[in-house]
Amino acid sequence: MQDFTRRALLQGGTALAATGMLTGPALFDFARAWAQSAPWKAEPGAKLTVMRWKRFVPAEDDAFNAMVAAFKAATGTEMNVFSESFEDVQPKASVAANTGSGLDLAWGLHTLPQLFPTKVLKMNDVADYLGKKYGGWTDAAAKTCKLGDDWLGIPVATNGGYMTYRKSALDKAGFKEFPKDFPGFLEMCKALKANNTPAGFALGHASGDGNSWLHWVLWGHGAYTVDQNDKIILNSPETAKALEYCKALYESFIPGTPSWNDSSNNKAYLAGELYCTANGISIYVAAKTDATKKELAEDTYHALWPVGPVGKPTELQLALPILAFNFTKYPNAAKAFVAFMLEKENYEKWLDGAQGYLTQTLNAYESAPIWTADPKNYVFSQASKRTLPASGIGTVGEKAATAIADFIVVDMFANYCTGAKDAKGAMAEAERQLKRIYR
Repeated sequence: MQDFTRRALLQGGTALAATGMLTGPALFDFARAWAQSAPWKAEPGAKLTVMRWKRFVPAEDDAFNAMVAAFKAATGTEMNVFSESFEDVQPKASVAANTGSGLDLAWGLHTLPQLFPTKVLKMNDVADYLGKKYGGWTDAAAKTCKLGDDWLGIPVATNGGYMTYRKSALDKAGFKEFPKDFPGFLEMCKALKANNTPAGFALGHASGDGNSWLHWVLWGHGAYTVDQNDKIILNSPETAKALEYCKALYESFIPGTPSWNDSSNNKAYLAGELYCTANGISIYVAAKTDATKKELAEDTYHALWPVGPVGKPTELQLALPILAFNFTKYPNAAKAFVAFMLEKENYEKWLDGAQGYLTQTLNAYESAPIWTADPKNYVFSQASKRTLPASGIGTVGEKAATAIADFIVVDMFANYCTGAKDAKGAMAEAERQLKRIYR
């Protein structure tokens, strides 16, 4: 756990200033003024334990820590914040929900609040306050957190994952621009393998990377786990075509992708072993900030996901919603902290610190300076607008959230690509698991 103080933040002022942060007295003056006028007043003696996803960009960490320290100083709320890997957030949030203790807020991924609809503090007032002030919410972001008319959490940001590639490798393979459709993408991956500059995408239990690209392949072929009425429709000719396409891609990949987690492709790319993958901007940021990887950074570019046979984007970007449990002793402090995070004075600086790794879910922030600070950042600004919700065309809710958390689509593709099951067997196993959820 980390306990942030005003003194510690002031000592780190130089580093924070480099990311464009309000620092020192200016940050704390804003926080104090905000606390006086905010709709939510922290309870006396409030203490919040907050679990968040693991930091990938150090400057984002600095910006978030600054927020926490300023909120603590302005409201008197003790803030205990700790981070967990993407894979561990949901299980640990589930333990807290089941025991009614251990956490006040959980900041996770995909549709985390939908897993605990009866255990969360409704955030209708926070969502209404922020939406009216900052131009409304993007469609998928709102669906991620809403159950009927109730907001089960707040969609703080989207971690946009897009194609990350070495331009020199594409040039050598005969591709002057990144392919825009599925056939072109497959041909590019084959050409990269032939030149010993392979692509690679996670086929393991990578909560972000694995779910994102495999749902993209599935949806791009017009296949879905369930229809608009939550009827299971996975076992279909369209799914079979998606499996065949994915296996053809897999045969061009760098070895080892079935065991990859969310950090595996980052490591392989930065080590010079991988030349195309799907990821947040963190790979590029890591290369830019490492003096030994200047050439790699200059050679790294980003592109939108190619469009499949359905003829429209079918992206699954990584939503990052935050929830407060309804057993917290300090509901007002919890709501105040969430609202404080998304105020302009904090949020745009936080986006700057994330350097493109995080994308706004409130429309007003589409003009944030980060998207024009570096031309290679711009692609990521589109993530919240282009994504489908994690349920695809089905109902966003606890069942869809469970299907994502249980890696049903990921395992179906992995089973077929690795030869563990044939197409019929892989679809049948996934269908069986979906029936257990959608009963």
